[in-house]
Amino acid sequence: MSRGCEGALQPPRPIAARRCRRAHAALLHTALLIAACILPSDLAAAVIRVGPGEAFTRIADAAKAARDGDIVEILPGEYRGDVTVWNQKRLLIRGIGERPVLIADGKNAEGKAIWVIRNGDIQIENIAFHGARASDGNGAGIRFERGRLEVRDSHFVDNQTGILTANFEDAELIIRDSLFAQAPRQTQPLPHLLYVGRIARFEISGSRLHQGYHGHLVKSRARYNDIRYNLLLDGPGGEASYEIDLPNGGLAFLIGNIIGQSAGTQNPVVIAYGAEGKAWPDSALYLSHNTLLSDRLTGTWFLRTFSDKLPGNVEVLGINNITAGIGAFTLAASGDFRGNVPLPPGGLLAPDTLDFRPSGAELLRHLTTPAGSARGVSLVPEAEFALPIGTRPLTPSSNWLPGALQNDF
Repeated sequence: MSRGCEGALQPPRPIAARRCRRAHAALLHTALLIAACILPSDLAAAVIRVGPGEAFTRIADAAKAARDGDIVEILPGEYRGDVTVWNQKRLLIRGIGERPVLIADGKNAEGKAIWVIRNGDIQIENIAFHGARASDGNGAGIRFERGRLEVRDSHFVDNQTGILTANFEDAELIIRDSLFAQAPRQTQPLPHLLYVGRIARFEISGSRLHQGYHGHLVKSRARYNDIRYNLLLDGPGGEASYEIDLPNGGLAFLIGNIIGQSAGTQNPVVIAYGAEGKAWPDSALYLSHNTLLSDRLTGTWFLRTFSDKLPGNVEVLGINNITAGIGAFTLAASGDFRGNVPLPPGGLLAPDTLDFRPSGAELLRHLTTPAGSARGVSLVPEAEFALPIGTRPLTPSSNWLPGALQNDF
């Protein structure tokens, strides 16, 4: 007796045996083809470590040695004046353990930034960028030129710009769970905590931005903007202009954010849309379940859309948002507004201690309307910002509160 392809005992069958051998040969050939496609890049990949006692003590040297597909791990510590350009097409760069701190110390790469990302699919995790300066006033923690860049769990402090992108319309920038803070006290050019050029896509979530100065907390010219579950609160000592500026329109989803203007703001507008014209052909603004607050005593425009500079068919939808402070949400914006709740100063429990829950929550639940979806994107929040940085998931509810926060009521 012999065993067939299934392994069961069978009488000898020469034809079946030949078929079985051919099937095995075909499977082996397929496996070899897959291996030929995968193994060269994977076998060439390496883990490169930077830090005291490692083969590389300077990040710049590791950047020259790294090859596409490698992982660069940076040990804890301060790296002063250790600036570089990353030319790889695919790379993971991550801090190990306590977040390593890159301090510009008067240096920059190519007159641009602490790090320049040339053109690749690059991931950066758990790195701090401090003190970037450049002669043109636009020194960045990271200058992102082209490709796809994903930044997670990283800090950008006291930089003329935290991240600054170029204007390639196929580039994508994704930011998760990161901090941007303490713009330097310069007035020309304006120091933005985060400046996104005319690129294809921009996403930011679970991040905190505060203490701007004359520039904006977030300025994005991207074609597609997904801004959700962030704390964009200028805070004490902050003197930012707009908290969010989308000067060229674009398709924009602002969902579940806490967005706050300081008493020292340089501009009465919290969110600006279309201020500079030159809008993307497909432009629309969707604001859902945001909490907008202002400490400005002389009045605020929580939202201003520049309809004279935008195409006539631009859709603006504001649904289930809270505004808190002296000001107006819809006065300087035309669109469809439903379920939005204006609260007077003091309408949030304790914003000075970062408690942005609204007073009278049970009553407010009766004022919301189903958020629905737009352009195939759900406007219902799936998470909320969680201190100090990050998000926590939300359980689907049939009784939503307006605003960004749903837990702990």
